[in-house]
Amino acid sequence: MSDRPPSITDVPGVLVGHWTDPVGLTGCTVVVLPEPNVATVEIRGAAPGTRETALLELGMRVEQVQAILLTGGSAFGLAAADGVMARLEAEGRGHTTPAGPVPIVPTAVVFDLLSGDPTARPGPDQGAAAFDAATAEPVTQGRVGAGTGATVANWRLFEDPLPGGVGSFSVDWPEAVVGVLAVVNAVGDGFSLEGEAITGGPPVARGPVLPVPPHTSTTLVIVAISARMSRTELARLTVRAHDAIAVCLRPSHTRYDGDAVFAVSCGEADADPDALGEAAFEATGRAIEAALRGSPAY
Repeated sequence: MSDRPPSITDVPGVLVGHWTDPVGLTGCTVVVLPEPNVATVEIRGAAPGTRETALLELGMRVEQVQAILLTGGSAFGLAAADGVMARLEAEGRGHTTPAGPVPIVPTAVVFDLLSGDPTARPGPDQGAAAFDAATAEPVTQGRVGAGTGATVANWRLFEDPLPGGVGSFSVDWPEAVVGVLAVVNAVGDGFSLEGEAITGGPPVARGPVLPVPPHTSTTLVIVAISARMSRTELARLTVRAHDAIAVCLRPSHTRYDGDAVFAVSCGEADADPDALGEAAFEATGRAIEAALRGSPAY
């Protein structure tokens, strides 16, 4: 039996790199994807910050992406995608056009501006550095990359929230590997899939959630599957991943969150989409737990 911890990088061809600013308390995380692939996204929070996500909707012409970037810095951090695009262009990767390849890098942000220095934001250089650090090794978890300034339990501890972070997990089913990377920066408290309270909050949030949490929040998830799935099938799979978010982060999908799930099929084997959905549910829940367990606060 391998001692390798389960990780999204267990999906063949998937690489992950972090750039971390431990002083400014921000960072970014890039997931570099093998090709061919098919990608989609579902956003359920009411406060998302994104780039290139409209391209991932059903019916859009371009279905393949080269990487997905998750970043701190709120909307300012979207600029980090420029650095990832530059690296991919230099490798000749991207959507084919008469003018050359155009890399497709969907990006989503978390709000971490109040965790450290609000002027410390990932930009193109930092996105490029995360890309350069990408590896197939198990993902480093906890307060790194896009999870460096992440917080949780904002609904009840808005003046002094608890740390969030990055987590990863994979489920190896007979037909395919389903891997997940999660950046947990939530309004809600964290729970395991079995219902264990990780951050100490009650299982049901009662009473007003006001004043408005100053740490506007977002949980971001990337699901990678080593099997062939259509965009429509992937869209159903994102529902199960969002179900896991709702089980493990309470409350979730609030008007203060930008909760989003990306899903990417990057394999050729046939597999049961219902089974893959259940694997995505488990892997998402375990990745959320790993993000929190990776912090010494728990």
